[in-house]
Amino acid sequence: MKRLLLKFTILAAMLLILPLLGVLLAGYPFGRYLEFPPESRYVVHTPFSWIVFIVYSAIILAAVLPLLIGGLKAGGSGRVATMAGRCPFPWWGWLGIVLGVIAWVLAWTRFPWFARFQPHTFTPLWVSLILVINALSYRQKGRCLMFDRTGFFLILFPLSALFWWFFEYLNRFVQNWYYVGPTFGAWEYFWYATLPFSTVLPAVLSVQYWMSEFGWIKSRFHNLYPIRPSHPKKLAAATLFLSAAGLAGLAVWPNFTFSLLWISPLLILLSLQTLFNERHILSDLTRGDWQTVISAALAALFCGLFWETWNFYSLAKWKYSIPFVHRFQVFEMPILGYAGYLPFGLECLAMGRLLESLPIFTRTA
Repeated sequence: MKRLLLKFTILAAMLLILPLLGVLLAGYPFGRYLEFPPESRYVVHTPFSWIVFIVYSAIILAAVLPLLIGGLKAGGSGRVATMAGRCPFPWWGWLGIVLGVIAWVLAWTRFPWFARFQPHTFTPLWVSLILVINALSYRQKGRCLMFDRTGFFLILFPLSALFWWFFEYLNRFVQNWYYVGPTFGAWEYFWYATLPFSTVLPAVLSVQYWMSEFGWIKSRFHNLYPIRPSHPKKLAAATLFLSAAGLAGLAVWPNFTFSLLWISPLLILLSLQTLFNERHILSDLTRGDWQTVISAALAALFCGLFWETWNFYSLAKWKYSIPFVHRFQVFEMPILGYAGYLPFGLECLAMGRLLESLPIFTRTA
């Protein structure tokens, strides 16, 4: 428990303090980064660049293509693993579908009688997704995250809200997304935002739990490319230092460091776990087992496609402003931005595993 608190304290301190340290060293005004709700636009993003777009595309393809090719070469069954006597689709799954359809219609229309509630359709949409995914998991294998580990599942909601507020905070230094629509006071904004934020981890981890039993993932990604760093602790220390430097540079060079918003929390946590001689979500890669990594990354991308779709015609919504690569939008998101969901899925899984290490869950595992 003490080690868990120490890791979380170090992670939180680095994420909260280092960007402000960069602001202090650069002599920028503190006030604009602490504005709440965040409404001012003060980061000037670099226009689209074909050269940078091609370089980013090449980096993403270099990371993803070997896994895709390796998975295709691995062969194996593409069927979803099922239990003997597949369970029927539960009634609460149908409830989730009905809730989702109603919430979707209300989110994308502008009925006068619903105007008061129009800005608040995200939470029922995301809750419906969680219900349906858990129902699909239950139908597939007779169990789901929601019922198999109910205590863990419920604690994910408040943890998720805290988890996403950290990303909202980091975004203040790069302003890659912003919200439009109705304006709220500080307390309204906090509570209305916290509710949908609380659904992020339950959604991603429910999808990962469901996908982890997919036959094509289990058969194609269990024996691929092993990754065994020769000096893992030295690599972890160097990664921790570079992540710290990058976080300090968020506000100073937002057009060049914005990607760190998505990967620095994961890199810091993995580095700390390595330095503490602990297992982490990448430990299985030493024997070439990519199943967990693939399922977590795809789970976030799966959720992201729904989130971006629902956002598109909603009244209260977010928009993006990404330096160098803001082109070829799919809904509001530039197409290369979807690559950010892949490491985000690993961050969600890492936070879930961190929660699982609490004594209350290790005793009941």
